Amino acid sequence: MNHPHLQQHAHDWALLFLRISASLLLLAIHGLPKLLDLQAELGRIEDPLGLGQGITLGLALFAEVACPLLIALGLFTRLACLPILAVLGVSLVLVHPEWSLADGQFAWLLAIIFVTLLIGGAGRFALGRNLRWQ
Repeated sequence: MNHPHLQQHAHDWALLFLRISASLLLLAIHGLPKLLDLQAELGRIEDPLGLGQGITLGLALFAEVACPLLIALGLFTRLACLPILAVLGVSLVLVHPEWSLADGQFAWLLAIIFVTLLIGGAGRFALGRNLRWQ
């Protein structure tokens, strides 16, 4: 028996799980370590676009702390995926071009997840479900 209502709930639960788990992973591995050790990060962050280390770190923090929080809450989910994907793209193409697929697998998996959220949106279980750029 196929129940469209139950199937829709499954999609919403899947998007909720994906939003929260991916956001927590990005926060734990990249965002919070940078935030908790700003001075050391300023000294070691790469600046491939020549914006300056301070601006580069600020953009990375926005993408790796603010955006995952928005995504986890389901606020501006699709828009919040864009800075994350930009940082991942810069990392893979400009900062670590020597990485093999195996070396960059974490970044590629994050890119797959956040492109999926960009396409799928936040689902019904989101604080911003009535916002246009959900």
